[in-house]
Amino acid sequence: MIPADSVSYSYTQIVDQSHLDDLMHVNNVVYLKWVNDISEKHWDILAGKELKSKYFWVVLRHELDYFREAKLDDELIISTWVGQSQGVKSVRHVEIHKKDTLLLKAASTWCLIDAKTQRPTRIKNDILRILEPEK
Repeated sequence: MIPADSVSYSYTQIVDQSHLDDLMHVNNVVYLKWVNDISEKHWDILAGKELKSKYFWVVLRHELDYFREAKLDDELIISTWVGQSQGVKSVRHVEIHKKDTLLLKAASTWCLIDAKTQRPTRIKNDILRILEPEK
């Protein structure tokens, strides 16, 4: 469940034939792609051109918990929000629902990279301001 005090982003995804595996369920690799896709889309929305030219993120770890399957023509809501961010790392959460049913829960650890040096860099206030909700 998205915490009330978070900056979140959601969109709708309709399951099509290309998403399915041999069991006619959404393939695990597709779920992982959706986790990556929404993370990148949310960053694009939050960060302006200047921040995106200075920094980029690389994933260090994905944890996915599958609860139910999705099938052809299901309408899914994919949602994300940022959890703890400190040092060079930030944890991003993703949930995928079909109506009120939770299908997947993911937590991904991302590392902030300085675009100029190509090295990890500490998450500073310019980034924290856009990741954390206004108080």
